Amino acid sequence: MNGFKTHWCWRKDLAEFRGLTERERTGFLLVLEWFENFRLRHELKAGREAAAAFWRSDVQREGCTREPWQLDQWAEAIRWYLNWLEACAESGADHRSLGERVRTAVYSAGARRGLALRTKQCYGAWATRYAGFAGGEGAVMEVKTATRFLTSVVDDEDCAYSTQRQALNALAFFFKQVCGVENPIFGVKLRKTGTRIPVVLSEPETQGVFGQLESSPGGERYELAARLQYGAGLRRSELVRLRVKDVDLERGILTVRQGKGDKDRNTILPQSLREELARQIERAREVWRRDREAELAGVYLPGALARKFRQATKSFEWFWLFPARQTSVDPECGVRRRHHLHAQVYSEAITRAASAAGIEKRVTSHALRHSFATHLLERGTDLRTIQELLGHEDITTTEIYLHVAMGVGAMGVMSPLDRMGENAGMVK
Repeated sequence: MNGFKTHWCWRKDLAEFRGLTERERTGFLLVLEWFENFRLRHELKAGREAAAAFWRSDVQREGCTREPWQLDQWAEAIRWYLNWLEACAESGADHRSLGERVRTAVYSAGARRGLALRTKQCYGAWATRYAGFAGGEGAVMEVKTATRFLTSVVDDEDCAYSTQRQALNALAFFFKQVCGVENPIFGVKLRKTGTRIPVVLSEPETQGVFGQLESSPGGERYELAARLQYGAGLRRSELVRLRVKDVDLERGILTVRQGKGDKDRNTILPQSLREELARQIERAREVWRRDREAELAGVYLPGALARKFRQATKSFEWFWLFPARQTSVDPECGVRRRHHLHAQVYSEAITRAASAAGIEKRVTSHALRHSFATHLLERGTDLRTIQELLGHEDITTTEIYLHVAMGVGAMGVMSPLDRMGENAGMVK
């Protein structure tokens, strides 16, 4: 990035890249060292032409036999290197505003580190806000400026603690990975915020949401997803990312892959949904079959899985349980493929259905997960079991539902006003 201290070295980025196993990382390092020696020996500029010359001269050298797995791994390593170069080049543009350049640098650094798309977008958005606050390229690189920005976020914006933490992490990433500051110390203390009681639907209200989804035009496609989210206690992201292989109809188990904290877990698959889920799998099979006939690119897989299981992207078991109606361009690689059901579109359908059902609460799709936990608690399920089903790391997170469960949070205590009414009736 022009004007910033980048301190980038592909070896450093390769060591920090999250999408590789240690074995893959070692293989990439060996071939890229080999390529760099070739490039420097022949005084070639880093880029595709140097990579092509290396491949023709050394990899495909006459008389040398290469195993298919070697060629695949070496090609992946060169591809990673070229993508790394492009990301570095993108952050060198200086014709854009400071905020745009800072955002690009953070996004590119995130790509080199193998961060998730949403994490890169989040860090980029905070970096853009910070650049606007700093006002100049010199100030944006000063830790004291970042400290003033974070102080304003904590003291002036009345943000939740998680939002404060998010801003802190984004700026720490910016200074470490873009500015080259190894250990930035921000003189700001984050402020803890109070516990918020989640929005929970009663069982009749939950049924009302399902009924509105079923009867509204186009809403029926979201009804099964909503019932499954409530019946299994899923987060919205976990629901839409479900793949066919994650549904075990025989055993009645739903497997959540890469949930919050990158953890897998098993949860309940409602008995009442098994037949409908079997039909949904067949509907998904038809979509998958059309995609294969159209020779569409396979579905998205995380980097390491995509390299390890090269044909999995086109196999049915890895296909989405709730595929999108239309294909779209993958923002990570520019390939047109079929994505899963859009999370925001689904959530908006839930909110509309709640409004149509006359529910005067702030209802989002996450309210279905809160309702799952609360209703289990009210029916006597122990807190530890609910913690496991929800995938909470700490049971104190699950304990919030004690405050909203009827007869559990209140411990059966009668209001003195109600008791006063009973006594008045006895006097009469």
